[in-house]
Amino acid sequence: MRSFPGGVGLTDLRAYDGGGTPHLHLVCSETYVVIGGSGAVETLSQAGPARIPLEPGTVVTFAPGTIHRAVNDGDLHVVVVMDNSGLPEAGDAVMTFPPEVLATRESYDAVADLTVPGNSPERRRERALEGYSALLRAAQEGDLRPFETFLRAAVRLIAPKLDDWRDVVERSVGASLERSLQRLRALRAHDIGDFASAGHETIEPSGARTPGMCGLLVRYDAIRGGRNEGAE
Repeated sequence: MRSFPGGVGLTDLRAYDGGGTPHLHLVCSETYVVIGGSGAVETLSQAGPARIPLEPGTVVTFAPGTIHRAVNDGDLHVVVVMDNSGLPEAGDAVMTFPPEVLATRESYDAVADLTVPGNSPERRRERALEGYSALLRAAQEGDLRPFETFLRAAVRLIAPKLDDWRDVVERSVGASLERSLQRLRALRAHDIGDFASAGHETIEPSGARTPGMCGLLVRYDAIRGGRNEGAE
């Protein structure tokens, strides 16, 4: 399957009635394009907390390092556009669990992984909301130190994955950049040979709708994650 333009990933999101699990990405930017329903997205970054209303036509982008969670006021339906062929769906996400859960990869996975007996999207969300509520209260009082502590814990958790993620970035965005530069070189030389492969393709979803962090997902990304830690 060809990748999406620019090496992005794409997911169709139907938000949970009870709202999403707060989390952030450390490498990838992400964009919500609202196509139905209503709700909001809560964010927390070093700029402080915010709440953005969502309705059809709203487009909101999150930079890496921004905690976010979708809030569903009624049939919220979002198309999520992600960097790096959907790397957020393949591990670039850390949920806002309490500090004792963030302490080690083992304790984190024990709560995050939906294949662990007894885990569920609802239980995972409640644990993440525990940590998020403490971060939010401190930020509302002007104290971002707990948020910065969470960021440092998130960086420690994802550190073993960075080499694999570099490969993903090079195969997605890096390859897309090189293809575009190659086409520019060919056009300067009046070479039309590259257009021999032109055409169209219908991209099918990667599978059935499955539980993610902020809702039920249909993925269109080109890469797959191991654990059930769907990003949105």
